[in-house]
Parts: sequence; C-alpha cells; structure tokens
Amino acid sequence: MKPSLARLSSPQTPAPGAKLSVAKLTVAGEALWADLSGALWHEDSLTLVVSDLHFEKGSAFAQKGILLPPYDTRATLARLSELIVRFRPRRLVSLGDSFHDLGADGRMHLDDERRLAHLIASVEDWIWIEGNHDPAPPTRFGGQRREVLHIGALRLRHDPLPGPQVGEIAGHLHPCAKVRASGRAVRRRCFVSDGSRLILPAFGAYTGGLNIRDQAFAACFKEAPRAYVMGKDQMYPIAYARCVGD
Repeated sequence: MKPSLARLSSPQTPAPGAKLSVAKLTVAGEALWADLSGALWHEDSLTLVVSDLHFEKGSAFAQKGILLPPYDTRATLARLSELIVRFRPRRLVSLGDSFHDLGADGRMHLDDERRLAHLIASVEDWIWIEGNHDPAPPTRFGGQRREVLHIGALRLRHDPLPGPQVGEIAGHLHPCAKVRASGRAVRRRCFVSDGSRLILPAFGAYTGGLNIRDQAFAACFKEAPRAYVMGKDQMYPIAYARCVGD
C-alpha cells in the first residue's frame, strides 16, 4: 500500500545549542537538506536521494577469499527503511552503484530480496540511476532505470561530468573530509558542494571514502567547496581550508 501524500514538513531550525542532524544548502537555486544518514532531501519534489548502496559488497569480497560479515545488505536496507519512514518520500532516487556488481542481486538472501521489494513498493516512484558497478541495475524488484534524472534545475547522475557543472547532483567519489582540531584528526563521510554542484557520500554499510583533497575533487569545483561532515550525532559545515589530506 502506498504511503499517504501528507508528508513531513521541512526540517526545523534548531534552538541555540541544539544538535543539527541536517544541514541546509542550496544547489543551482534549489533548497536541499543534507541528512546525517548520508541521504539528501529535496522538499519541493518530495524526493529522497541516496548514493552508492553497494548491495552485496560483502559477498563479492567473500568470492575473492576476503571474508567479511555477510550482513552489509541487511544493514543498508535497515537504514534505508528508517529513512523512508521518517521522510515518507514520493520519489526515491538511488544514485548509481546500488548493487556492487551485475551478479549482486543473485547473491542476496531471500529475506533481503523481500525487504527490498517491499521498500520499493512503499514509494510512489523509485528510480535506479545507472552506475559504473551496475550499468544495468536489476529491476525485478520494481522501480525504473535511468541514466540521468532531471528535477527542476537539478540533474541527477552517478559519476560527475568533467569540469564544473551547474545543478549536478552526483555520487561515485565517496567523499570524506579529514579535519584536525585539538591535536587530533577526525575523518568522516561528507557531502561536498560549491553551490553549483553537489557530490553525495556513499550510503552503503561497507563503502569507504575518498578524501575531498584528492585531485578527483579539484577537477569538479571551480570554487573551493564546503564539506558537510557527518559527525557522530550532528552535521558540521566545514570550510575547505580546514580540511587536510590523508
């Protein structure tokens, strides 16, 4: 059964001293909310965006003899389920590399298959953006497959196009920021944006990250971007100048 179209209102501005679990930002004039979970919320279109789920990365590593606990897909689905309950989106966009490889859906546990199908059925419009790991994401669970999706002034795709872009929302690079303070360094996943383009962090349980000081990010932004860093229990907007390399 589809959820009601009565949705949550935009996140509220917190009282002074309150912890901020979302950060408001603007890309190409569109208001967006970067959530502590790593998801992006576009209130005007009731769209929730996640990137780089990498379902069944654990089982792919196991096939190579690298044994990891085989619960990454289940953990990622649980977090995704919580987000859908909280935001009640009309549209959910999975921004590429949803599956770790083209055989990933065949390795999923039956319970995880059922949960994924249930989540997709609970959202009015579910979009699979094609990624480099899954150029043909399976649609047997439901949902539509797209290479690019346009929402207002925004253009959603998996891998960032070369050079600065206006309105592009992308994933692929798994951004992380490293910040030094009080004699110690902290490295966390983050959103990174210069107001023209935004790159999302990886959402999957077993996904790593690339430091935003890497040259791959320098090629994406004309101006120094800002990092929206995912702390333990709040978001931290951090100037690029405060971020350091690995």
